[in-house]
Amino acid sequence: MKKVAFIFPGQGSQTVGMGKDFFENSDIAKEMISKASERLGINFEELLFTENDNLGKTEFTQPAILLVSSIANAIFKDKYDIQAEFVLGHSLGEFSALVAAGALDYLDAIELVHKRGLFMLDACSNGGAGMMALVGMDDKAVENICEEQREAGKQVWPANYNMDGQLVLAGIKADLESLVDTFKEAGAKRAIVLDMSVASHCELLTAAVENLKPYLEEYLKDEFSAVISNVTAEAYTMKDEAIELLSSQLTSPVKYKQSILANTNVDAFIEFGNGAVLKGLNRKICKQIPTLNVSDFASLEKTIEALND
Repeated sequence: MKKVAFIFPGQGSQTVGMGKDFFENSDIAKEMISKASERLGINFEELLFTENDNLGKTEFTQPAILLVSSIANAIFKDKYDIQAEFVLGHSLGEFSALVAAGALDYLDAIELVHKRGLFMLDACSNGGAGMMALVGMDDKAVENICEEQREAGKQVWPANYNMDGQLVLAGIKADLESLVDTFKEAGAKRAIVLDMSVASHCELLTAAVENLKPYLEEYLKDEFSAVISNVTAEAYTMKDEAIELLSSQLTSPVKYKQSILANTNVDAFIEFGNGAVLKGLNRKICKQIPTLNVSDFASLEKTIEALND
């Protein structure tokens, strides 16, 4: 039996129509979407499958992505009996991973991340928050520039360590915009300010931490199978650890690249959810370990075939 890890994408992986193949061809998906709609009072069929303005809003994006990832994982588990060595997610994806690990009921998780999105918006409600994608720079060089700029009074932080040469920053949008030329002069091939109104994984979200904690306390199970933390790149299995790490995750950078490189004791990674964003990153991070994906029934069949080879 192959040793596998389950992995889950975060915000940015959403597209209209995600999960539709599952919904049209699986009673599991139909039931999960129906129950999620009832729980949150959100029409998830409409949110996921029709053109709308809400799918790009973080308070809707987060539950939508988690729901589709959880459906993909549930259908896979129904078709194929294999236990993951560990689970991990990218940013929001860590909550999908917690569902797969048995730490959260998926309906509790959907409500939790809906609230998480609202708390993040509220923390950034004074306006001016933003994020920037950097390509082609060494991590240390980016960290040094951010530190120098913070000492000069600007608010910019590394937010997502995606892979070598790809790092996302968070902070005040005007400060990020003012540094585009600085990063390009320092060697960045691209420095793009993203169309976002929140600044994830940085100190601007400090106010969201205490708001989130009571819901983590309420919904998390006491023990669960191994989840790799975005904050430490190490495994945790207990509620108390989870509360601290998931609270810290709001204001700490996502160590995705580090999490993959520190946990290579598997034969394959399996990505659950829309698209194959993490599969693409993993090809650059860790070429020797294949990443399979489950985003619809066609990819599900290919993944099961690969596991049976």
